[in-house]
Amino acid sequence: MASHGNDAARDAYESKVPPFYYRPTSSDCQLLREQWIRAKYERLEFTHPEKQEPYSAGYREGSLWKRGRDNGQFLSRKFVLTEREGSLKYFNRNDAKEPKAVMKIEHLNATFQPAKIGHPHGLQITYLKDNSTRNIFVYHEDGKEIVDWFNALRAARFHYLQVAFPGASDADLVPKLSRNYLKEGYMEKTGPKQTEGFRKRWFTMDDRRLMYFKDPLDAFARGEVFIGSRESGYTVLDGLPPSTQGHHWPHGITIVTPERRFLLACETESEQRAWVEAFRKVVDRPMLPQEYAVEAHFKHKP
Repeated sequence: MASHGNDAARDAYESKVPPFYYRPTSSDCQLLREQWIRAKYERLEFTHPEKQEPYSAGYREGSLWKRGRDNGQFLSRKFVLTEREGSLKYFNRNDAKEPKAVMKIEHLNATFQPAKIGHPHGLQITYLKDNSTRNIFVYHEDGKEIVDWFNALRAARFHYLQVAFPGASDADLVPKLSRNYLKEGYMEKTGPKQTEGFRKRWFTMDDRRLMYFKDPLDAFARGEVFIGSRESGYTVLDGLPPSTQGHHWPHGITIVTPERRFLLACETESEQRAWVEAFRKVVDRPMLPQEYAVEAHFKHKP
């Protein structure tokens, strides 16, 4: 440090970081921060590119502990990532011919969720099936293994997006490789007629999709709400209409969409403020052309 200083050391130890490799921030989980430090100084992965094979090869196969959809038990499952096919598959048995699920890289996201999954290496993988969100929850006992899987998924997404958007720069593509959720937590909600009682649900704000689940570790959302932009007729209001009944929690939020109003309630004022802030960030952002297609699908859902 005395002879080189921070900048020179960084130039040396980070000379060949692949553009898709996730650079953790101080707000990321301990696993990501620890593995970044080990990759950089201990394994010298960013000075010797041949050491990047586990996540840059375009193909990866191995076992991960996956949470069962119905029983909640974690069982070892074989996973195969193939960049050439643009898919991540998992198999219920190592010798199974057919995969249990095929997840398209195009519609896949991965985010570390240690607290939610109850394991320091817990990774949530989300994909779209028939334009509805599906969740799987996995971990590996070895921290390097699960972070290599995470970066291999980001590499596959990066190369898919390079083909899909040939004129885009690395700086344009990197923010699209994986995303953390804007906000998660419990709120109460009522149904479309707004005469039913309010029920407690786990909500996840994933970009413009607000999803709600009976349990945080459910595989499928009970419902999804598209949150568009202010210009398209979406607004977020503090509080609930005066006639509202049936909610136990006192701090209301009303989401106004072109079709209907969604009534939600939070347990504390600070939670309400945090949710309103998250919603308004999305509503204040102009919609991208491809988001109009997603909105149209939500409008035509039965």
